[in-house]
Amino acid sequence: MAAPFMEKLAEYLDSPEPAVRLILSILIGYPFALAYRWFLFHQSSTVLHLFHTITGLALATFNFAGSQVYHSLLCVVIQFLLLRLMGRTVTCVLTSFIFQMIYLLTGYYYTATDEYDIKWTMPHCVLTLKLIGLALDYYDGGKDQSKLSAEQKKSALGSTPSLLEVFGFSYFYGGFLVGPQFTLRNYQMLVSREMTDVPGQPPNSVVPALKRFCLGLITLSIFTIGGPRYSDSYYLTDEFAAHPFWYKCVYILLWVKINLYKYISCWLITEGVCVLAGLGYNGKNEKGEHQWDACANVRVWLFETTPLFTGTINSFNINTNAWVARHVFKRLRFLGNKLVSQMFTLLFLAIWHGLHSGYLICFSLEFLIVNVEKQAQSLVRDSPLLTSISQSPLYPLVYVVQQSIHWLFMGYSLVPFCLFTFDKWLKVYFSIYFCGHIFFIAALLVLPYLRKVFVPRKRGSEKKED
Repeated sequence: MAAPFMEKLAEYLDSPEPAVRLILSILIGYPFALAYRWFLFHQSSTVLHLFHTITGLALATFNFAGSQVYHSLLCVVIQFLLLRLMGRTVTCVLTSFIFQMIYLLTGYYYTATDEYDIKWTMPHCVLTLKLIGLALDYYDGGKDQSKLSAEQKKSALGSTPSLLEVFGFSYFYGGFLVGPQFTLRNYQMLVSREMTDVPGQPPNSVVPALKRFCLGLITLSIFTIGGPRYSDSYYLTDEFAAHPFWYKCVYILLWVKINLYKYISCWLITEGVCVLAGLGYNGKNEKGEHQWDACANVRVWLFETTPLFTGTINSFNINTNAWVARHVFKRLRFLGNKLVSQMFTLLFLAIWHGLHSGYLICFSLEFLIVNVEKQAQSLVRDSPLLTSISQSPLYPLVYVVQQSIHWLFMGYSLVPFCLFTFDKWLKVYFSIYFCGHIFFIAALLVLPYLRKVFVPRKRGSEKKED
């Protein structure tokens, strides 16, 4: 009964059936969160773990056929056994990392196609980070507290979780399919009724949840209307190839802006689910106001207004970026070089996303662009002339130029991310003359000379030269 109905609904909406199932699954999180608030809030932790496990498995079964559900079950059970058998050891952390990543990459190898497909590997990549993070937080819980950072102290686990607890954490309906990432410690606080602004009572989070839900629907509407007009497949047509260079640049700029709403809409809607359940509670700010952004995966205002690449990165997929910063970048401190740590972190992100060459190209471009932007910001900051221009009435014009460059090359770097394979993204890059690579490599070479021109020399250095 369900399959024919979903086929007809997908046909009516003129959307792929897996995409319709995914959106419905995300929306179903709201009734689940209301059921938790109304009927289960004061129940025991065992009941709540069972509720989260059963609802999460139900969503998995609704989206993925039979045997595909077993992949997540197997990885959760094995991760629990690793914690129990190996304890708080480096061996446990390394084994967890290697097993979970190899399992995910094997899944990519056997299921990946040249198109964007919604398969069991989509939620499994979210689960992979959760389970690796679980092993690291469990390991941190056995360290001397004085050796932990403030961030690590918040997520470190003082005791060994039960199997049912790990299941509830892994399958929580507000984060199983598309994220966000959250720690087991936060999940434990949710189950123990600590994630609320009213101690012992359901949180006053209905209005904040509705705001995120409505914002999610707005961004979903923008993508639904604009997505077909600015599709990935158009890049590969003869019509696109025949357009002049300026048209292709404008298309890339508009395409990336609209298509990123596909991710943003899902994250905003799931964030609303987490806020409604209480998992989004983040204490009080400096003004004493309650915050509900613990599960925020996008900062919409920053995303829309920033003229900087780093601003977009900081506003997009926030919890995943925070996870990678905490568990990869900062733990590579022993390398003694931030650039090398950044390079390995981006390499991890590329491999975690999939085996296609497009991911490696995208994140290598991010490495290049971010470092060029940092040098450019340093130049403007150190130059009195450039600083005065940035603070003058001319800045609105500068801002428009910045935004245009920003979104053009943001789209440029995401072309391989969305087209996946070598033959596709290379075809597009040839048609626009590798303009992004040329621009940023040239900027990397020119910026040191611009610094000599615009940044005044210090007196001490002049005397030394004399």
